[in-house]
Amino acid sequence: MMLRLQNIILEMIAKGDPLADTAMRLCLEAEKLVPSAICSILTVDSAGIIHPLAGPSLPSNYSAALEGIKMGPTTGSCGTAAYLRSEVTVIDIETDSRWADYRHLALPIGLRACWSSPILDAAGEPVGTFAFYYRECRGPTEAEREIVRQCVHLCAIALDRERRMRVHRQRAFTDALSELPNRAAFNAALGALDCGTPGDWALFVIDLDNLKVVNDTFGHYAGDCLLKVAGQRIAAAVAPNPTFRIGGDEFAAVLQSADVLADLDGTAENILAALAEPAQCAGHMIIPRATIGGAALSPGDRVAERVRQNADFALYHAKETGRGGFVRYWPGLGTNITRRLGNIRDVDAALRDHRIDAYYQPVVRLDTREIVGLEALCRMRIGSRVVAAADFQEATNDVHVAMAMTARMMALVAADVRAWLDMGIPFQHVGINVSSADMHGGMLDRLLADAFKRENVPLEHVILEVTETVYMGEGDRLVQRAVEALRAKGLRVALDDFGTGYASLTHLLTVPVDIIKIDKSFVARLKPGDASMAIVEGLLQIAKKLDIRVIAEGVETEDQARQLGAAGCQLGQGYLYSKAVDRDATTALLLKHAQGIARPAPLQAGARRAIAHQ
Repeated sequence: MMLRLQNIILEMIAKGDPLADTAMRLCLEAEKLVPSAICSILTVDSAGIIHPLAGPSLPSNYSAALEGIKMGPTTGSCGTAAYLRSEVTVIDIETDSRWADYRHLALPIGLRACWSSPILDAAGEPVGTFAFYYRECRGPTEAEREIVRQCVHLCAIALDRERRMRVHRQRAFTDALSELPNRAAFNAALGALDCGTPGDWALFVIDLDNLKVVNDTFGHYAGDCLLKVAGQRIAAAVAPNPTFRIGGDEFAAVLQSADVLADLDGTAENILAALAEPAQCAGHMIIPRATIGGAALSPGDRVAERVRQNADFALYHAKETGRGGFVRYWPGLGTNITRRLGNIRDVDAALRDHRIDAYYQPVVRLDTREIVGLEALCRMRIGSRVVAAADFQEATNDVHVAMAMTARMMALVAADVRAWLDMGIPFQHVGINVSSADMHGGMLDRLLADAFKRENVPLEHVILEVTETVYMGEGDRLVQRAVEALRAKGLRVALDDFGTGYASLTHLLTVPVDIIKIDKSFVARLKPGDASMAIVEGLLQIAKKLDIRVIAEGVETEDQARQLGAAGCQLGQGYLYSKAVDRDATTALLLKHAQGIARPAPLQAGARRAIAHQ
């Protein structure tokens, strides 16, 4: 019968049955072997606190009364056995001093004696007790001692396995670096949240903005230190609400405290303020920088995953509109971002399928209507439709997509220019639009040089077009330095859409550009006496003194062309001359209207050089 008990319990341990179920079965099987005994198993934690584990034949209120008692020399039979690390036999509970504080629990339910044996771990520390209660005053028999020895051994095996599993679970749900709960713990916590009452909880997603810079500048040891410091500060700022590290540089906090929920903006400010203190990391003073997105449980949020998605939307928007702050989700934000992400997916697919193509709009001399240059414009083919870049502009907010589009456009333009040169067309220059992502990537000059070198096209045929928003964004010296470096290599730069972004006339004193393209919004309003006319005339005079060429965009009527010409503007582009067309149509336009197309070949190069330096 003892062998049967061992097999049953060992099989349950091997199968991974819950510890409480295994202990309960062990008690029941032991009571079958000793019908006069009532079996009890307690556990003892590292602080010496007792916790009932199994006692199927004991009243539940009796077991509950033992919860939280600390082991000691006068703590009944079990607490004393754990304290002394040796078995304790109390033949008469009513008279034994070790039961003085607990006999009122045992005697009313008929318990008269208790024999308890400690369960020790491999280091000899108490982890539990195994006890027989008796309804008469007596001690154990030799047969019972043998049974209990086997049961204690089985308990030790079961408790050791539980400890190992607990350590494994802790490791599985704990981030080793920050020592915070990890993504798995976060997912489990979300799954356990009640979504019944709006406003009951909220979620913050916090993204560190400067981890990559710290890793690249000071090394990964400093970056790891930054993560630890940031995690500790975030956790302290939202305590007792739990904080999780859910990704490389991303943390999350599940907020349920009433005071925190009442002021989410204030809580976010507290987190950002806590992070803003300098930290000593690997011998460097580093200030953690973060952006926060937040969302609260709202009506209609039937699952926690919806709130999580909303917080991610808010974080995405916060990072796009201004890092270092907090954005709280509002209805409609997800729709905007979903559309943007859809654009990114569409463009990414078009890039893979080679459905991104280059169209060209001519730049002409206003007086002769001769084509002196082109602007390359990105188009996406979807079936038989050709989609303009404005319809998928949001996709360029993604760095990878933006850089891939630029690489694709440069390759196409370089091949087209090579074809036009081979045809003997006196081709002058083509403008290629570049984005902030291209500038920040640090690879633009190499990308450009490689694309045009493959086609054996001199870079003198290329003009880089940069919008004001990209070029003169607040404090964005990185872009300006990148442009300066490109100009130092002989490339010309055009400032596109002038007058619609951050630009002012004072910028022309410090910003290195070769060409200014007046935005079409000014051209559309041209008429005598209008403020736009005064602005255009003033800009033309300033540009002439600074040796900067000017191109008027959006020229659609003869009146506009005439007024621009009268004001001294020499170059323009717009629907009056041609919309953006594919390479075949562009070739036809160049063959018919390119400046110098009818001149003898020896004069063409000289003409191109002269025009290039107008």
